[in-house]
Amino acid sequence: METARLFTNGRSQAVRLPKEFRFKGKEVFIKKTGAGILLLPKEESVWDIWEQTLLQGGEPILPERNQAKKQQQREGLDELFT
Repeated sequence: METARLFTNGRSQAVRLPKEFRFKGKEVFIKKTGAGILLLPKEESVWDIWEQTLLQGGEPILPERNQAKKQQQREGLDELFT
């Protein structure tokens, strides 16, 4: 995982991003997510970013999970719920 340097600019904290993480434009959307912070380019919509991530075959957003097995049929239960 890459790292970035933090520094103080006046009374604000700033992050110096490595070259490969630079954004186009002058502003980004920012959202606090638990203990982290998410930065998204303001020039692109969230849907554009979502589509690019899917096309690149990035990490799945929702983890895979085991599907429930087919429910077993029990005699007499169908009559209770009809």
